[in-house]
Amino acid sequence: MTDISIQKRLAAEVMKCGIKRVWIADRTDALEKVEDAVTRDDIKELIAMNVIQKKQKKGVSRGRARAMAEQKRKGKRRGHGSRKGRTKARSPKKRAWINTIRPIREELRTLREEGKMDRTAYRKYYMRAKGGMFRSRAHLRSHLISDGVTREE
Repeated sequence: MTDISIQKRLAAEVMKCGIKRVWIADRTDALEKVEDAVTRDDIKELIAMNVIQKKQKKGVSRGRARAMAEQKRKGKRRGHGSRKGRTKARSPKKRAWINTIRPIREELRTLREEGKMDRTAYRKYYMRAKGGMFRSRAHLRSHLISDGVTREE
């Protein structure tokens, strides 16, 4: 087989791509035409005849990424080995505090509105809740019962 590297280089320049992306038909008659091609016009004619073609660029498949995203939607791939950042970075402390304080304050509000607690006791327990004294509604209720503010129903 003869050397057609010059024709490949010319074709790459004409098609505005790299030499690796130049494809030349490996038929004997086509190879003879390529060997005879010396000018850019000759190369352009061969490109028009599809004797010389530009290979498609190789891309990165998103198939694996889609499969992984699907698993993550199901809640998989969240074990210790997949985690980066501390626990508080993944679910902030503030969110945990909001989830704790809102039900406690709601409980205090309902007790005050139902008349089971007076304003001074409400304010006292509200401030204790704000200080982080109670873990949950149940914890608040147990304190209220043990202090004699309300009784069990």
